Amino acid sequence: MGSFCLLRTRFLLRPFVPSAAMQRTYSLDVSPELVRNQAYIDGRWTSAAADFPVLDPASGALIARVADCGPAEAKQAVDAAYKAFHTWKQQTAKERSDLLRRWYELMVKHKDELARIVTFECGKPLPEALGEVGYSAGFLEWYSEEARRCYGDIVPSPFRDRKILLLKQPVGVASIITPWNFPSAMITRKVGAALAAGCTVVVKPAEDTPLSALALAQLADQAGIPAGVFNVVPCSREKTPAVGEVLCTDPLVAKVSFTGSTATGKILLRHAADTVKKVSMELGGNAPFIVFDSADVDKAVAGAMGSKFRNTGQTCVCSNRFLVQSGVHDAFVEKLGVAMDAQLRMGHGAEPGVTQGPLINARAAEKVAHQVEDAVSRGARVLRGGKRGEGSYMEPTLLTGVTTEMLCTKEETFGPLLPVIRFNTEREALAIANATDVGLAGYFFSQDVSQIWRVAEALETGMVGVNEGLLSTPEAAFGGVKQSGLGSEGSKYGIQEYLHIKYMCFGGLEA
Repeated sequence: MGSFCLLRTRFLLRPFVPSAAMQRTYSLDVSPELVRNQAYIDGRWTSAAADFPVLDPASGALIARVADCGPAEAKQAVDAAYKAFHTWKQQTAKERSDLLRRWYELMVKHKDELARIVTFECGKPLPEALGEVGYSAGFLEWYSEEARRCYGDIVPSPFRDRKILLLKQPVGVASIITPWNFPSAMITRKVGAALAAGCTVVVKPAEDTPLSALALAQLADQAGIPAGVFNVVPCSREKTPAVGEVLCTDPLVAKVSFTGSTATGKILLRHAADTVKKVSMELGGNAPFIVFDSADVDKAVAGAMGSKFRNTGQTCVCSNRFLVQSGVHDAFVEKLGVAMDAQLRMGHGAEPGVTQGPLINARAAEKVAHQVEDAVSRGARVLRGGKRGEGSYMEPTLLTGVTTEMLCTKEETFGPLLPVIRFNTEREALAIANATDVGLAGYFFSQDVSQIWRVAEALETGMVGVNEGLLSTPEAAFGGVKQSGLGSEGSKYGIQEYLHIKYMCFGGLEA
């Protein structure tokens, strides 16, 4: 059983925190059966020789100590998944669908407790955490339905005595390596597709947020997912390279799916190359957010607030560079500042009314502060925020006078920094937007229909939001181009990442 404790934090950052806010104490307040601290391997809760701490990023307080798995436990999980694959793939699509549906229903039943786990281990405000849990459950629901639609093909044959059939079959064991910023949804988006296809999985959650993964394992067990089909091996940052190497090199693993940084993705690709595994990668981004003169400025401001400040700027599709055309630049910046004053409040994610929690750790806050310092040293102006708080807190920050030479336009920030670049022409905006080696998401606001088509096609990204700052839904394909990754997740295409096509030529038939 996972240990947990009372957590304390102090609201520190003004003007976003009311001056009357006092020191408060917060309790995780989750059923002990959902707060697990062991690995889940072959249907059993398994201890390791050591453990590692899971901390509340808002206060640094201990939430739990979790089994620190190493290569041996990772190999044990791979072996269990491989053994289970030979029976799981024989279950009918309807049987797999029913089990995924039960898992989805249990997530909905326990959504409030699952959301509190998300909030306490990654800092996300509780309303956003509830949104993530609903989003996460939605992938299990979606793939419970897609499990029954993995259609093959019967191809018209050029020969009278032969039939041509294209069958779709599961690839085998899939290693699932997930990030901390969506500790529940990034698992179900991958695992739902894998299990629906008939694959089995080993999940390596981020070291900062293993509790959501282990809570999902508890519910999978309650749903009746067979032993070995879903395995979770948590580990510390120190053991992550060794565990990751096992999951990407073991010959019994057929597929690797990873969400995280481009640099780490390249390392995993090299590991997977030796055994030529099927690979999906959802990597870093540097999303442009373009506001054209024809835009509805109020809608653009609302879109910017949602796209930038959701999860305190810590999403892979967060807008990173804000390009605003000269004709609406001043009005956009003014209204955006007013919206930030009115809508953003910092504090512990469990506190009612808080919209901006801490960043995941102090290093993340230091990175944002460094980008602000760099921009100011090169001539940018701070209109809102700009200060580093205690621990993992960073004030939501609005910069103007930003140029493409500044770090905040070259690096993915992953924090609450909104840098505004003024531009004059559509061609100039597209040149700036596409001048990067990544291309996950992009956004723009315009009411010119011709411009909408031109820009949507010209942006070098895998996803485009037109007059919309929030993109994600299980029904849509999620993926990037350039160095933002390989493959797609979600939608009807996500399940194809866990299938291969077998061609069967049925000959010797009478003409």
